[in-house]
Amino acid sequence: MSAKLEIRNLVKRFGGLVATNDVSFTVEPGQSIGLIGPNGAGKTTIFSQIMGEHQQSSGDILIDENEISRLSTPQRILAGVSRTYQVPRPFSDMSVAENIRVGLTPDSIWQMITRGPNPDRELELAESVGLAEEQLARLPSELSMGDLRKLEMARTLATAPRMMLLDEVFAGLTVNEIAVISKLVQSMRDDGMTFLIVSHDLKALEPLVDEAIAINQGQLIAEGSYSDVMADKAVRASYLGAE
Repeated sequence: MSAKLEIRNLVKRFGGLVATNDVSFTVEPGQSIGLIGPNGAGKTTIFSQIMGEHQQSSGDILIDENEISRLSTPQRILAGVSRTYQVPRPFSDMSVAENIRVGLTPDSIWQMITRGPNPDRELELAESVGLAEEQLARLPSELSMGDLRKLEMARTLATAPRMMLLDEVFAGLTVNEIAVISKLVQSMRDDGMTFLIVSHDLKALEPLVDEAIAINQGQLIAEGSYSDVMADKAVRASYLGAE
């Protein structure tokens, strides 16, 4: 199953700073959209508002026609939307397997305690993103940046999302690691997963998205096919430094 995301007139103010300014767009079920823009454009802030980590100042966020703005972050995860982070956020005192286990029971720590480990599912999720079985017992501090990115993906997949928000999921990865994550995203797209992807690695992003949305200084400046957005004069000026 896939989820539909609708963003309507989204505004977020931090004091006098307007981080998102009347942003509206829709991601249809099964669609994969690239969200691009220069550093500080507001991309991660949009992700944080979708997940309820920042409350929007005004505007609406809907999943499958249902307004989710009053839901907690765990409730939004249960509604089918989940994310990775630009800077990985594992539980540092838990093993790789335990980090994945938390994602398997996002609604209740009690359930995690009473259900106990599910080693087969934890291993399946780890291997699906390119983590080896012997890494399950390691702490996050023992992982490379590339493997921390993979753990972020595994934890997100553990929540059984219908829509995934990927924030710079390729940052810090080698060419081979990017290929592993790209293949995984492609496979999930084929199965109908909905994606909103932020990435500065445009070469890795292009084959993964149906369309692109460009923002700058919190405002949407272009949307449409990837090639059309990348050719847009406003995008070239703000994002690529071209005139």
